[in-house]
Amino acid sequence: MRRRSLMLAAAAAPLARPALGGASSTLRFVPQSPLASLDPVWTSAMTTRNVGFMIYDVLFGRDETMTPKPQMLAGYTIEDDGKRWVMTLRPDQWFHDGEPVLARDCVASLKRWMQRDPGGATLAARLDAIEVTNDRTFTIRLKKPFPALPTLLSKFQTAAIMVPQRIAEGTDPFKQMTESIGSGPFRFLPDEYVIGSHAAMARFDRYVPRDEPASFTAGGHRVLVDRVEWKMIPDAATAANALITGEVDWLEMPMPDLLPMLKKAPNVVLGRLDEWGFISQLRPNHLNPPTNQVLFRRALLAAINQREVMDGMMGGDPEGTVVPQGYLTTGKPEVDRAGIEALTTPKSTEAVKAMLAESGYKGEKIVLLHTSDQPFYNAATLVVADALTRVGINIDDQVMDWGTVLQRRASKNPLDKGGWSLFVSVTPVPEYRDPLLGSLLRGNGKDAWIGWPDNPRIEAAYNTWLDTADEAEKTRLEREIQLAAFDAVPFIPLGRYMPRAAWAKGVSHPLKGPAPVFWNVSKDEK
Repeated sequence: MRRRSLMLAAAAAPLARPALGGASSTLRFVPQSPLASLDPVWTSAMTTRNVGFMIYDVLFGRDETMTPKPQMLAGYTIEDDGKRWVMTLRPDQWFHDGEPVLARDCVASLKRWMQRDPGGATLAARLDAIEVTNDRTFTIRLKKPFPALPTLLSKFQTAAIMVPQRIAEGTDPFKQMTESIGSGPFRFLPDEYVIGSHAAMARFDRYVPRDEPASFTAGGHRVLVDRVEWKMIPDAATAANALITGEVDWLEMPMPDLLPMLKKAPNVVLGRLDEWGFISQLRPNHLNPPTNQVLFRRALLAAINQREVMDGMMGGDPEGTVVPQGYLTTGKPEVDRAGIEALTTPKSTEAVKAMLAESGYKGEKIVLLHTSDQPFYNAATLVVADALTRVGINIDDQVMDWGTVLQRRASKNPLDKGGWSLFVSVTPVPEYRDPLLGSLLRGNGKDAWIGWPDNPRIEAAYNTWLDTADEAEKTRLEREIQLAAFDAVPFIPLGRYMPRAAWAKGVSHPLKGPAPVFWNVSKDEK
């Protein structure tokens, strides 16, 4: 056995907490949509992910440049020519139920995550074994080297969160956890939770931050308030007024048409915390007809005008949009522009109708899951429904709250038994800088993300990309994946947008990153 590298950091020591004053400090936050689930493995919903980073911790975090860093780990060693990773936990880590964090908890948590997440499935396919060495050390043995392992374990859309062994092993990955017990810097307060309305988290006093400065989900997560309360306010104007009047402290994503009003408010700060943004996307069901037909999906792609969608979502903030937006955002023009003419060459209504006729479409009902309580999803869905109706597609526009969409979209049933055809969602741009974490691009059938596309061409390029060290060959394969996606249409990209956040002047500047984080944020109670 030959040790190739050693990356073992000194364990973080407890740091003194800043004085918060005599009164309890409470930060009141309005998320982009109601919180409908507390299990970030069961769902990729962004509100669940965001609250998950408060409650749970991860082995690797990411700084604001999206570089993975050890988080729960003191460090790790890479041995056996890259096929053995020995992970060592930081000392003095505790779950919210009072039990210590042990290696066996991490192993059980990883095994549950691997059954649910497409990135976890990638790891599982290359895995020989995960073994507990002692209370603080476990080993990941691989069939072949996998240098991207820290990046995979730091993914933040369906994050590999750590929970107690009893919960990880006692919860079906395809069912939600019934307890929200993590080791993160905040404790969830279940007695205060009102689904879709109110949630509260309290500072976890046994949490020991890392020594390093905080940067997105990496570094020292120092909690500077006693509580964070999530106030779910579906009406965007009501939420904006609540910030102006001081009833809340932070809006995750105010609607763009309200930005002029917020700019005039003397006690409000506007900022773009997420400079990466999101790819808005329309996801087809690849099991149910007619969306399981590639010619029909190509017609859907041709029917959508990305500029119209972005104007509908971000009309009050045109600087916060990017079109055209393809499937990958690598920063390499030869990849990102490959096949882009499918988006930049407009097709007339008659041309799209001819494409639909060629696909064999005869006016069958298309069930569109329409999220009503997430303003950006709602706006995009309205534009999509109108565009598809104009070309003669029979849209059954089923309006429902986001929690119901999360339940419905997991169904593989046919349309007449509660199934679905299309829904609008978004995916963070950093997960599409390369193919590794691009779950919606995968074509691995029953193991794919919701929608379940089966595309051997994409899968072959993806698996070859994983095993290729040559950068020129990686770029060639990324281009191949982008072209294959425009051919197979695993989803319809609707454009890229970067919404602003708004917070009270008494709140210290929140950290930058693709998700709101609540450490290193203080609040002046005066």
